[in-house]
Amino acid sequence: MYVREQPTRLHLVRHGEVDEAYHQVFGGSIDMELSATGHEQAKGLAKFLQGRNFDHIYRSPMVRVRQTAKPLLDALGREAEVIDELREVDFGVWTGHKWHEIQEKFGVDAEDWLVHLENGDVAEAESMGGYRSRIRGSLEQMMGEGAGQDVLVLCHGGVIRMLLALLLDEPFSKMDRFEVDFASLTVIEHRSNRAEIKLHNFAPWLWLGENGAA
Repeated sequence: MYVREQPTRLHLVRHGEVDEAYHQVFGGSIDMELSATGHEQAKGLAKFLQGRNFDHIYRSPMVRVRQTAKPLLDALGREAEVIDELREVDFGVWTGHKWHEIQEKFGVDAEDWLVHLENGDVAEAESMGGYRSRIRGSLEQMMGEGAGQDVLVLCHGGVIRMLLALLLDEPFSKMDRFEVDFASLTVIEHRSNRAEIKLHNFAPWLWLGENGAA
Protein backbone atom coordinates (compact mmCIF):
# COMPACT_ATOMS: atom_id res chain seq x y z
CA MET A 1 0.00 0.00 0.00
CA TYR A 2 1.29 3.45 -0.94
CA VAL A 3 1.91 5.74 2.01
CA ARG A 4 2.70 9.32 1.16
CA GLU A 5 5.80 10.76 2.77
CA GLN A 6 5.14 12.95 5.80
CA PRO A 7 6.13 16.51 4.84
CA THR A 8 8.29 18.92 6.74
CA ARG A 9 5.98 21.90 7.12
CA LEU A 10 7.79 25.24 7.37
CA HIS A 11 5.83 28.20 8.77
CA LEU A 12 7.78 31.33 7.78
CA VAL A 13 6.88 34.51 9.66
CA ARG A 14 8.19 38.00 8.97
CA HIS A 15 8.54 40.45 11.85
CA GLY A 16 6.00 43.19 12.43
CA GLU A 17 6.13 46.80 11.27
CA VAL A 18 9.27 48.61 12.43
CA ASP A 19 9.61 51.98 14.12
CA GLU A 20 8.41 54.86 11.93
CA ALA A 21 11.91 56.30 11.58
CA TYR A 22 12.80 53.23 9.49
CA HIS A 23 9.79 53.15 7.18
CA GLN A 24 10.84 52.79 3.52
CA VAL A 25 14.45 52.50 4.68
CA PHE A 26 16.95 49.80 3.78
CA GLY A 27 17.36 48.68 7.39
CA GLY A 28 18.97 45.29 6.96
CA SER A 29 21.63 45.06 9.65
CA ILE A 30 20.20 47.94 11.74
CA ASP A 31 18.81 46.45 14.96
CA MET A 32 15.60 48.51 15.03
CA GLU A 33 12.54 48.03 17.21
CA LEU A 34 8.88 47.52 16.30
CA SER A 35 6.44 50.40 16.03
CA ALA A 36 3.27 50.50 18.13
CA THR A 37 1.46 49.07 15.11
CA GLY A 38 4.08 46.34 14.84
CA HIS A 39 3.42 45.28 18.43
CA GLU A 40 -0.30 45.05 17.67
CA GLN A 41 0.44 43.00 14.57
CA ALA A 42 2.51 40.66 16.71
CA LYS A 43 -0.42 40.20 19.09
CA GLY A 44 -2.75 39.41 16.18
CA LEU A 45 -0.25 36.91 14.84
CA ALA A 46 0.02 35.29 18.27
CA LYS A 47 -3.76 34.95 18.53
CA PHE A 48 -3.92 33.28 15.13
CA LEU A 49 -1.09 30.81 15.81
CA GLN A 50 -1.45 30.12 19.54
CA GLY A 51 -3.47 26.95 19.00
CA ARG A 52 -0.90 25.39 16.67
CA ASN A 53 1.48 22.70 17.83
CA PHE A 54 4.98 23.43 16.54
CA ASP A 55 7.63 20.78 16.99
CA HIS A 56 10.47 23.28 16.57
CA ILE A 57 10.62 27.07 16.77
CA TYR A 58 13.54 29.13 15.48
CA ARG A 59 14.12 32.87 15.25
CA SER A 60 16.56 35.52 14.14
CA PRO A 61 18.54 37.24 16.92
CA MET A 62 17.48 40.74 15.82
CA VAL A 63 15.34 42.90 18.12
CA ARG A 64 12.42 43.34 15.71
CA VAL A 65 12.05 39.57 15.43
CA ARG A 66 12.44 38.98 19.17
CA GLN A 67 9.69 41.53 19.86
CA THR A 68 7.42 39.94 17.23
CA ALA A 69 7.99 36.47 18.65
CA LYS A 70 7.39 37.35 22.31
CA PRO A 71 3.53 37.39 22.40
CA LEU A 72 3.36 34.10 20.51
CA LEU A 73 6.02 32.38 22.58
CA ASP A 74 4.32 33.59 25.76
CA ALA A 75 0.98 32.19 24.51
CA LEU A 76 2.58 28.88 23.60
CA GLY A 77 4.66 28.69 26.77
CA ARG A 78 7.67 28.01 24.58
CA GLU A 79 11.10 29.39 23.79
CA ALA A 80 12.66 29.72 20.35
CA GLU A 81 16.09 28.55 19.36
CA VAL A 82 18.05 31.57 18.15
CA ILE A 83 19.98 31.03 14.90
CA ASP A 84 22.35 33.92 14.28
CA GLU A 85 22.50 33.16 10.56
CA LEU A 86 18.79 34.02 10.21
CA ARG A 87 19.58 37.74 10.58
CA GLU A 88 18.65 40.04 7.71
CA VAL A 89 20.98 40.72 4.79
CA ASP A 90 23.48 43.60 5.12
CA PHE A 91 22.74 46.27 2.50
CA GLY A 92 26.19 47.85 2.69
CA VAL A 93 26.24 51.53 1.63
CA TRP A 94 22.47 51.46 1.09
CA THR A 95 21.92 50.85 4.81
CA GLY A 96 19.93 53.66 6.43
CA HIS A 97 18.90 55.25 3.12
CA LYS A 98 15.28 55.59 2.11
CA TRP A 99 14.10 53.88 -1.06
CA HIS A 100 13.59 57.19 -2.90
CA GLU A 101 17.19 58.24 -2.16
CA ILE A 102 18.81 55.26 -3.88
CA GLN A 103 18.38 56.58 -7.45
CA GLU A 104 19.90 59.99 -6.75
CA LYS A 105 22.69 58.72 -4.51
CA PHE A 106 23.67 55.51 -6.29
CA GLY A 107 22.12 55.80 -9.76
CA VAL A 108 19.99 52.64 -9.62
CA ASP A 109 16.34 51.80 -9.05
CA ALA A 110 15.66 50.55 -5.53
CA GLU A 111 12.71 48.51 -6.81
CA ASP A 112 15.28 46.13 -8.32
CA TRP A 113 17.11 45.58 -5.04
CA LEU A 114 17.11 41.79 -5.30
CA VAL A 115 18.78 41.99 -8.73
CA HIS A 116 21.36 44.52 -7.52
CA LEU A 117 22.23 42.38 -4.51
CA GLU A 118 22.50 39.23 -6.61
CA ASN A 119 24.71 41.01 -9.17
CA GLY A 120 26.98 42.46 -6.49
CA ASP A 121 26.11 46.05 -7.47
CA VAL A 122 25.74 47.36 -3.91
CA ALA A 123 29.07 48.46 -2.44
CA GLU A 124 30.02 46.89 0.90
CA ALA A 125 26.85 44.77 0.92
CA GLU A 126 26.95 41.16 2.02
CA SER A 127 28.00 38.97 -0.91
CA MET A 128 25.20 36.96 -2.44
CA GLY A 129 27.30 33.81 -2.15
CA GLY A 130 27.82 34.42 1.55
CA TYR A 131 24.17 35.28 2.14
CA ARG A 132 22.91 32.23 0.28
CA SER A 133 25.40 30.01 2.10
CA ARG A 134 24.43 31.11 5.61
CA ILE A 135 20.70 30.86 4.91
CA ARG A 136 21.23 27.45 3.31
CA GLY A 137 23.06 26.33 6.46
CA SER A 138 20.16 27.51 8.62
CA LEU A 139 17.67 25.73 6.34
CA GLU A 140 19.62 22.48 6.46
CA GLN A 141 19.72 22.65 10.26
CA MET A 142 15.99 23.31 10.56
CA MET A 143 15.03 20.70 7.96
CA GLY A 144 17.29 18.15 9.59
CA GLU A 145 16.03 18.71 13.13
CA GLY A 146 12.41 19.07 12.05
CA ALA A 147 12.18 16.41 9.34
CA GLY A 148 8.55 15.38 8.89
CA GLN A 149 7.40 17.86 11.52
CA ASP A 150 5.95 21.37 11.92
CA VAL A 151 8.61 24.06 12.09
CA LEU A 152 8.06 27.74 12.89
CA VAL A 153 10.66 30.24 11.67
CA LEU A 154 10.48 33.90 12.70
CA CYS A 155 12.77 36.07 10.63
CA HIS A 156 12.90 38.79 7.92
CA GLY A 157 11.53 39.59 4.48
CA GLY A 158 14.87 39.10 2.74
CA VAL A 159 15.49 35.85 4.61
CA ILE A 160 12.07 34.49 3.65
CA ARG A 161 12.75 35.32 0.01
CA MET A 162 16.10 33.53 0.18
CA LEU A 163 14.49 30.51 1.84
CA LEU A 164 11.92 30.46 -0.97
CA ALA A 165 14.69 30.72 -3.57
CA LEU A 166 16.48 27.74 -2.03
CA LEU A 167 13.37 25.62 -1.58
CA LEU A 168 12.01 26.36 -5.06
CA ASP A 169 15.46 26.20 -6.68
CA GLU A 170 15.07 29.66 -8.20
CA PRO A 171 17.40 32.69 -8.40
CA PHE A 172 17.07 35.13 -5.50
CA SER A 173 16.45 37.92 -8.01
CA LYS A 174 13.23 36.19 -9.13
CA MET A 175 11.75 36.32 -5.64
CA ASP A 176 10.36 39.81 -6.22
CA ARG A 177 7.21 38.00 -7.39
CA PHE A 178 6.57 37.08 -3.75
CA GLU A 179 5.33 39.90 -1.54
CA VAL A 180 6.25 39.47 2.13
CA ASP A 181 4.23 41.82 4.34
CA PHE A 182 4.94 42.69 7.94
CA ALA A 183 3.81 39.97 10.39
CA SER A 184 2.80 37.70 7.51
CA LEU A 185 2.79 33.92 7.35
CA THR A 186 3.97 31.72 4.48
CA VAL A 187 3.66 27.94 4.74
CA ILE A 188 5.67 25.48 2.65
CA GLU A 189 5.49 21.70 2.67
CA HIS A 190 8.67 19.86 1.68
CA ARG A 191 8.88 16.22 0.59
CA SER A 192 11.93 14.55 -1.02
CA ASN A 193 13.32 17.73 -2.58
CA ARG A 194 9.88 18.91 -3.71
CA ALA A 195 8.47 22.07 -2.15
CA GLU A 196 4.83 23.15 -2.33
CA ILE A 197 3.58 26.55 -1.22
CA LYS A 198 0.42 25.93 0.83
CA LEU A 199 -0.12 29.51 2.06
CA HIS A 200 1.62 32.72 1.06
CA ASN A 201 1.83 36.14 2.68
CA PHE A 202 -1.21 35.72 4.92
CA ALA A 203 -1.29 38.58 7.43
CA PRO A 204 -3.65 37.51 10.27
CA TRP A 205 -3.79 41.00 11.74
CA LEU A 206 -5.50 42.27 8.56
CA TRP A 207 -8.37 39.82 9.09
CA LEU A 208 -8.82 40.17 12.84
CA GLY A 209 -11.01 42.81 14.43
CA GLU A 210 -10.41 44.84 17.54
CA ASN A 211 -8.52 42.98 20.26
CA GLY A 212 -7.87 40.13 17.81
CA ALA A 213 -11.51 38.99 17.61
CA ALA A 214 -12.47 37.40 14.30
